[in-house]
This record gives sequence, structure tokens and C-alpha cells, in this order.
Amino acid sequence: MSFDGLFTKAMVNELSRSLKGGRINKVHQPYKNEVILTIRANGVNQKLLLSAHPSYARVQLTNEAYENPSEPPMFCMLLRKHIEGYILEDLYQVENDRLIIFEIKGRNEIGDISYKQLIIEIMGRHSNIVLVDKSRNLILDSIKHISFSVNSYRAILPGQPYVFPPEQNKQNPFQAVEEDVLMKLDFNDGKLDRQLVEKFAGISPVFAKEAIFQSGLANRTTLPKTFIGMIKQIRDNEITPSIISAGGKEAFYLFPLHHLKGESRNYPTLSEMLDRFYFGKAERDRVKQQGNDIERFIINEKEKNEKKIAKLKATLLDAERAEQFQRYGELLTANLYAAKKGMKEIEVLDYYDETGGTVAIPLDPRKSPSENAQKYFSKYQKAKNSVSIVEEQIQLALEEVAYFENLLQQVGSASPKDIVEIREELVEGGYIRDRQKRNGKKAQNAKPVLDYFTASDNTEIIVGKNNKQNDYLTNKFAARDEIWLHTKDIPGSHVVIRSKEPTDTTILEAASLAAYYSKARNSSSVPVDFTRVRFVKKPSGAKPGFVIYDNQQTVYVTPDEELVLKLKKQ
Repeated sequence: MSFDGLFTKAMVNELSRSLKGGRINKVHQPYKNEVILTIRANGVNQKLLLSAHPSYARVQLTNEAYENPSEPPMFCMLLRKHIEGYILEDLYQVENDRLIIFEIKGRNEIGDISYKQLIIEIMGRHSNIVLVDKSRNLILDSIKHISFSVNSYRAILPGQPYVFPPEQNKQNPFQAVEEDVLMKLDFNDGKLDRQLVEKFAGISPVFAKEAIFQSGLANRTTLPKTFIGMIKQIRDNEITPSIISAGGKEAFYLFPLHHLKGESRNYPTLSEMLDRFYFGKAERDRVKQQGNDIERFIINEKEKNEKKIAKLKATLLDAERAEQFQRYGELLTANLYAAKKGMKEIEVLDYYDETGGTVAIPLDPRKSPSENAQKYFSKYQKAKNSVSIVEEQIQLALEEVAYFENLLQQVGSASPKDIVEIREELVEGGYIRDRQKRNGKKAQNAKPVLDYFTASDNTEIIVGKNNKQNDYLTNKFAARDEIWLHTKDIPGSHVVIRSKEPTDTTILEAASLAAYYSKARNSSSVPVDFTRVRFVKKPSGAKPGFVIYDNQQTVYVTPDEELVLKLKKQ
């Protein structure tokens, strides 16, 4: 895990400079395992993210916007009661572990001085956020409840005393010298990176592998010197927060990781780096949890319609053989005297064939000759009458497949609020039942919330990320002479430039957004059409989000997440 004890130490240093002595003005809990504290410090409001997510646990300052639930969870309400309006007196790391304590001071409801501790344990799937009454060392509540039946060493429950995680009895690397490294390691045993992790507190495999790589031959002389030098670099806060891209994967750390042999991007602070690294990752994970049933339903409906199309095409093939069925029926009728019940086939003279050849007619042995002839006449009539109906059904099924492919793309780039709107759309389309009505709640008819971006020349660009937003943006919100964009023949978002005469650069930036929020996000040279809104029409009775347009021009762009972030921040 990149967020190891060394990273925790550097993050505590960064947070101390920004937050120490600040006042906690607001507490929000946007998601099950994450808390946002708005802290007024150094004359500015700053958002502190505390995450106990099993995969993305971390502590950082954030500039990202989070959607808060209409009703705050119980843990959020308890935090508001006990720490809102309080002063953050201090924060520190415990030993060299991934454990941070926030010391909080304020007055309780009767005016007495009260001391609380907010303890953040960053331990993968065991991560937790615990509020403790410091004077009694008593747990007031935690974001995750752990009973003795789950953990025999300690319980994390309201009313229980707070017990630190068990000590691992490793040496603190910040107190070590080169001789300590030599004593701890067995150079004959090999696997030196694993030995570093096992012997020193807060060392992750990422750091250990980098130390081995930088030491070259990694012998008794080079490795201790390199290891202590890297530790000193962190102790002196000589860090370069970096995201490393290698082999199609990304990693982050306090400095570039040369052993990964990838491309590094540096950031001014650890928090900015984490905002960039987790951009979309944690949100997509939450969307997957909240919209898993929706995604599964959409996939099932898409596959159901694809199977329906295959069957309809087989029916259409039968329909194209209508004349053959008629021919078999007439030839069999003319030769009833020669056919017997129980026959599987009969060969008769084909008087339709000018050369005087014969034809073999398949028979159902369970039917009489006249019943077999009637069966062919029935298939002829059915096939003849079904051609137009089948072709219409195939077209409808193709439209359904295209619709569900579009929804799948939207789920892939959706935020939690977008999932709610996609669910509402499926309810309105009659595909799923309205859970709100079943619960006796009145559905809210709020306007869709659009995503806003700013081009390099400060022109506003707006993106709709689902069909409700697309319909609203294109048909109601945008002005007639503003510029509308969409990926060419590829499911994606509607994008509008709020300008009648945008620059070429702005068009390319908006096209990049259209390509990024489309099914072609991971492709290159994506074709994007653009035209004026006046030339975009929604056909009567068309599916949500479907439009036709003309007078378009096409540009080719490659989606760039860095550009999307830049336009979003601006």
C-alpha cells in the first residue's frame, strides 16, 4: 500500500501546517465510510477528507465536491454534536504507524471544557474512524463497529475503552542508523525488500523495492546507506509527491519510484496528488455499489433484445422461404395418393421445374399426408403475413439495444447523483418499478444537475452525463445558436459551448470532453461532430437522449483526463 507509515508521517506534517489551531465549522458524511470536516484555519476554509474505505482509505485535504445525503447518518450527527465548533489543537502520528490522532478541544452543552480525540486508523479493509472521550478514554462511536466476536484483541464499539492496535515490535526507521540496518538484515537469506518490511515500522513493499533499486547491487555497503538516506529525505520533508504510470497502472508516493520504470508526474502537495490519483476511482467504486442492480438490469435487457433480434432474423429467413412452403404444399397435395403416414420424406415430380426434375419434401411422420400439406400452407400464410411485422420488431429491438448500450456508457461515467437520474428514467420508461412509490415517498421532480467546465479562454462548457441531463441541456437549457457537440455514431454525452462563435481551441477542448464522456474514452482519434443547437432535433416519440442533427462538422480528438481535470478546476 502506498499510504504507508512514511507517507502518513509526511501527510501529518502537511496537515499540521494547514490545519493546526483551526476551528471545525462543519461536519458532513457524504458516503458510508467517509467524513468531510470543514476547518477554518489560517484565514481560509479547508476541507479535510477522512476515509475508512476498504480500498481507498486515506486522510487528505481535498478540493473535490461531494454530494451530501438529504439525511445525515447517525455517525455524522454524533460528530456534529461533539466536535462541531471545536478547535483542532494538535494532530500527530502514533509511532510510525498508519494511525493519526486529532486532538480536539471545545465546550460541551453545559459550558465545560471538553477534550475529544478523533482517531483515524488507515489499515486497508480494517480502516476505521473513532471518536474518543479523552478524559475517560471511552469510545463515543466509530464509523465501523467491531465486536469481540470479530476481533478478540479489542472491540470498537460505543462505551468500550479505546485500545490501540497490537504493536508489531518493529524498529522505527527514523531512529535507525546504518549499523541497525546491517544488524537487522540477513544478506545471505535474500529477499531483502521483504526483510526491510518485516524489520522496520511503517515500511511498505513500494518503499523497500525502491530502496533496493536505488542501492544498485544492494550489498552491505550500499543498501544501509541508501535506506538511511531515503529515510532522512522524508524526515527533512524533502519530498516530491508523484504519480507514476507504468504498465497501464498508476501508483503514488512521496517521490518518483524509479524501480517501476514508468512516467512520473509531480505535484506541489500530497493532497493535490491524492485528489488527482483518486479522481473518479472512489466515485466509480461507490457508483458500482449503488448502481450494481441497475447495471445488471441494463446488461440483461440488452442481451435479451440481442437474443430477440437473432430469433426474429430466423423468423424473417423463414418468411423469405414463403414461396417454398407454398410450393411444397401444392406438390404434396397433388401427390397425396403416394404419401403414407409415418413417412419422413417423399420425393415427387416437381412440375414447377422446367427440366422435369424431382424434389424431396420433408414430412412429419406423426401427421397424415393431408395434415402435412396443410402445415406447409399454414407456414406459407404465416411467413407471408409476418415479413413487415418482423422487420418492424427487429427495428424496435435494435433501438432498444442502442438505448441500453447508451445507458451502459452513462453508468460507466456516472456519479452517484447520475445513477439516481438513470434509475428515474428507467422507472418513467416502465422498465422497473418505482421504489419510492412503494415506500410511500413522493418523487422529486428536480431539474437535472449538469456538469460545468471552463475552457482556456474562460468560455463555459456544459456536459450532460445521462439522458435526463442530455435532454434538458439540449432541448431546454442551451440557446439556439450555441455550439452542440457529440461523438460521431458513438454513445456519449451531449456537450454545449455557451458561445455563438467559440475559438478553435475551445471547440477542441469541448470535443475532448465529449470524447472523454463517451464509450470511446480509452480510444484515440475519436470523431466528434459539432453544430449549432438549432440544427439538433428530437424526433417525436424517440427514446430519452436520442436526437438527430445536420449541418455538422467533425473534428478528431484523443480523450485526455489531465485536460478534463484542468477544465474542471478552471
